[in-house]
Amino acid sequence: MSREEEPDPLWESPIVLAATPIGNLADATDRLKQLISTADIIACEDTRRTRHLIHALGLSTAARLVSLHEHNEASRAAQLVEQAETGARVLVVSDAGMPAVSDPGFRIAAAAIGADIGLTVAPGASAVTTALAVSGLGTDRFTFAGFIPRKQSERAGLVERLRTEEWTTVLFDSPRRIAENVAELAAALGENRQAAVARELTKKFEEVLRGSLGELAAELTQRSEAGLKGEFVLVLAGTSAGDRPGEPTPTAEELAGTVLERAAAGERLKAAAKDVGAAHRVPASELYDAAVALRRRREP
Repeated sequence: MSREEEPDPLWESPIVLAATPIGNLADATDRLKQLISTADIIACEDTRRTRHLIHALGLSTAARLVSLHEHNEASRAAQLVEQAETGARVLVVSDAGMPAVSDPGFRIAAAAIGADIGLTVAPGASAVTTALAVSGLGTDRFTFAGFIPRKQSERAGLVERLRTEEWTTVLFDSPRRIAENVAELAAALGENRQAAVARELTKKFEEVLRGSLGELAAELTQRSEAGLKGEFVLVLAGTSAGDRPGEPTPTAEELAGTVLERAAAGERLKAAAKDVGAAHRVPASELYDAAVALRRRREP
C-alpha cells in the first residue's frame, strides 16, 4: 500500500494514536476528523462503536476497521506495524479518550518504537485529566492508577500504597462497585481524606461530588439503593506528613504480619513485601526477611 505522491503532513508518522470524545461529540478535534477521513486502517476497541462515532461526526472513510482489544493487542500490534511499514496509514483509537491510557494502545506504540517506524499522538479528551481538573484537588503532582481492582488481595495492595501516597490519585470504577469501594477506602484511609467522584464527564448528566471520603461514601451508599449509572472517576487527595502528626514509621517486624496475610490470599511473598514496604517506606528486602522469619516462628 505504498504511495508515490508527496507526503501528507497529517501523516508524517504512519501510526497515529488519537483521542476520541469521552461523551461530548463537540470535543472531537479537526485533526481527529481529518485522520479518520484519510486513514487506511482504523484500529479500535469496538468496531461498531467506532462506526457509530464516524457516522455521528458526519464523516465518511474508506478505512478498514479492525478490532484492537486486550485479548488480541499483542498479535494485532505486529500486524499493524507490518502494514504501516508497507505504507498504510494506521489510526489507533479507543472507545473514548486516549488510547494506551487504561485502554489498548501501548503495545502497538511499543511495537512501532521497536521497529523504528514513525509514531505520534493526536491529543484530545481524557477522562483522567478532565476529572483531575474539575475535582478541585491538587494538580501539581498526580498519578493515575487505572481501575480499582476487583480482587481483594490486589485492592489491599492499592490501599497500602494510598495510605502514604502524597500525590493526588485518579482511579476509574464501575457503577456497580463505586459505593462499596469508596466506603472501603474511607474505612482504611480515614473518613476525612478529601476526594471527588465524577460521573458522565462532558455528557448531559455530568455530575461531580466533592467532599471527604466519609461524606462521599454515605452519599453513594444512599444513591446505590436506587441504582447508580454512568462511568465513574474517583480523584483522591494525597496525604502528607502533616496529615499524620507524630505517626512513627513501622518496623519490618510490625509489618510482617500484613505481608503474610496478603501471601495467604494468593499474592507472591516478594511482591507483597515490595508493595507493603513501598507504602510504609520500609526496605522490601528487610520486610521479606521479617515475613519469612515470622512464618517460621508460626510453623508448628
